[in-house]
Amino acid sequence: MNVEIWSIGKENEPFIQEGLNYYFKKTRPWNPIDLVIIQTPKNKATTDIERTKLMEEELLLKKLQPHHYLILLDEKGKMLNSIQWSQQFQQCMNTGVKTLVILIGGAFGVTDAIKNRANQCWSLSNLVFPHQMVRLITAEQVYRAFSILNNSPYHHV
Repeated sequence: MNVEIWSIGKENEPFIQEGLNYYFKKTRPWNPIDLVIIQTPKNKATTDIERTKLMEEELLLKKLQPHHYLILLDEKGKMLNSIQWSQQFQQCMNTGVKTLVILIGGAFGVTDAIKNRANQCWSLSNLVFPHQMVRLITAEQVYRAFSILNNSPYHHV
């Protein structure tokens, strides 16, 4: 199963990219993982929140394929602990999911169409984080989940 972290927004700051590279390298022996940054066209920038969300929806729906299993990260999503992340990943692998997409939506969230397309909706925390930090936290949690599944000593119970 391929894991892709999709994030709407700008490229990473160097310190974030360094952290992502670290966790991706540690995860790859167990499972392929990639980051896909979805940038909105600069010439279509707007201050209209709904228009921005619709533009992001269009980009996402064009990119999503039928074989993608979409997990939306949203502040109103279900809170899972690290063991539950690993169990969800194992379930996806057991059911033949080809590509698991973990989506970090735009600054204003996502439209109902994206929420309805999502197979699951998870929350990382009750706190709010910058998008680039969410990428790094998500990469670490993916690594942690696979370390749990592979009986690595990384996760301490």
